[in-house]
Amino acid sequence: MKPLSILLFCILALGACSGKPPEPRAKAADVATPFDALKADEQRAKDVQNVVDKQADEQRKQIDAQDH
Repeated sequence: MKPLSILLFCILALGACSGKPPEPRAKAADVATPFDALKADEQRAKDVQNVVDKQADEQRKQIDAQDH
């Protein structure tokens, strides 16, 4: 009786372990850090600087065109 129950247990254990893989878990949401706000501010400052540089370049071209 004992070998039969051990055999049955082994078959059930193998049956439970085999089969389809577990369903994938959802990816955890990105955690906001204190640096995220700083990075956003830095990017906004770079964007503003690009606009200012572009306007200054256009103004410089207009002044050069008037001089010549």
